[in-house]
Amino acid sequence: MYIDGSAHIGEVRVSTGIAGLDSILGGGLPKHRLYLVQGDPGVGKTTLALQFLMAGAAAGERVLYITLSESRLEIEEVADSHGWSFQNVEVCEYTPEDLLEEQRTNTVFHSSEVELCEMIKKLLTAVDRSNPSRVVFDSLSELMLLASEPLRYRREIMYLKQYFANRNCTVLLLDDLTANGGDRQLHSLCHGVISLEDHLQDYGPARNRLRVSKLRGVNFKGGYHDYVIKTGGVEVFPRLVAADHRAEPSSTQYSSGIRQLDKLLGGGLDSGASVALIGPSGSGKSTIATKFVHTACDTGHSTAIFMFEESKATLYKRSSGLGMDLRPFVDNGLLKLHSIDPAEVAPTQFTQMVKAAVEIDNVSLIVVDSLNGFMHAMPGERNLILLVHEMLSYLSQKDVTCIFIVAQQGILATSQSPILDISYIADTVIQFRYFEHSGNVRQAISVFKRRSGEHERSIRELTIGGPDGIAISEPLRNFRGLLTGVPMEETPISGAPAVLE
Repeated sequence: MYIDGSAHIGEVRVSTGIAGLDSILGGGLPKHRLYLVQGDPGVGKTTLALQFLMAGAAAGERVLYITLSESRLEIEEVADSHGWSFQNVEVCEYTPEDLLEEQRTNTVFHSSEVELCEMIKKLLTAVDRSNPSRVVFDSLSELMLLASEPLRYRREIMYLKQYFANRNCTVLLLDDLTANGGDRQLHSLCHGVISLEDHLQDYGPARNRLRVSKLRGVNFKGGYHDYVIKTGGVEVFPRLVAADHRAEPSSTQYSSGIRQLDKLLGGGLDSGASVALIGPSGSGKSTIATKFVHTACDTGHSTAIFMFEESKATLYKRSSGLGMDLRPFVDNGLLKLHSIDPAEVAPTQFTQMVKAAVEIDNVSLIVVDSLNGFMHAMPGERNLILLVHEMLSYLSQKDVTCIFIVAQQGILATSQSPILDISYIADTVIQFRYFEHSGNVRQAISVFKRRSGEHERSIRELTIGGPDGIAISEPLRNFRGLLTGVPMEETPISGAPAVLE
């Protein structure tokens, strides 16, 4: 679910210290409220909580970390692993020694009752002494175990909620879901709920994603959002929503630098258009895409290429051999090359990379080579086609032209690949085909879709290599059956066509 709009007028927000999460929350967490951060052990709750406290400390606030399950040394080791200074973060540690001492002195009451009362008393004394504006409580599992029964546990949480509200504290309660599988009663008590989880794949590392399932009175971006835990903390990649981004359209057309190809396209590629280059492997799709990039850079336009299969070294070598030296444009910043390891990049992480290229690098032309590499690397991701649709809609809203390459199955591409379903999204579709002629394998190129205007409907021969680098012939008007791979020459004499040898 996505809720559009902004928070209540006058509501003060506090940053979580994570830019992507603040974006999802519509600017941060409403101040002086109690929030639940839940997830299995190892999903990054402690790291997220520490970033929340570090952001407060950096703003000059007093912050407190209350730990029931880990020692101060363990918490400091987490901070050190990210290069953070723990100097301005106060830690209240409730240790196993405290529990043992209470058990030895107790002779009348049930040990859990005494332990719970003493623990709450010690923790609140630490809060009174520190007087923090941000508090992390790690973790609720220990409190749940000591409470023994749900009613007692709920009452303790309600008491903590009221206590912190009176002290004007913004509080994160961490729950590792290990005690009785977690307690969903907390969702009704807390002002907001952030759920973290990891998602195992058949191949590659586990992918992490989060979801804001509740935030009272606040507009937020619902659904799942990918995140990674790396040195420096948690980085969140919000789900892309095209409707949030608008730009003034322009009438720019991008020339290929090849007169015959521009003629096929009705003048060139329109700004803001999504362009599919479809054909079998090796039929010239990447070469034509690179030609558009080279010509755009040559006329001063910023561009970016996202490569899922080809390395930078291979791209440089292939392009230079065809008279398209890309290195000067990389050196002067007009061309950004991104080599993507598809096993390591999550879907919304990739869309955020594209978004950064548009909004930070100010690119106006993007190439994705190839869409197969992106989609096949994430076979377990459902609704991936919707994510691609949203990304292309976003680029159209920002008036950025996107060329995406789609490889078909088979040499002649007579079999249809499921990836071809993506072609309905494209504004322009350029088709590449192999065909046989005089004992040679040749390549044909045609345009069979252009939403924004007229285009040439003929089929031309594409030649790559030789003295001209890339050459496109005049329309092949004397043949039929070019798209099947075995053309027949139309002869003016007699009615029957002859099969080309």
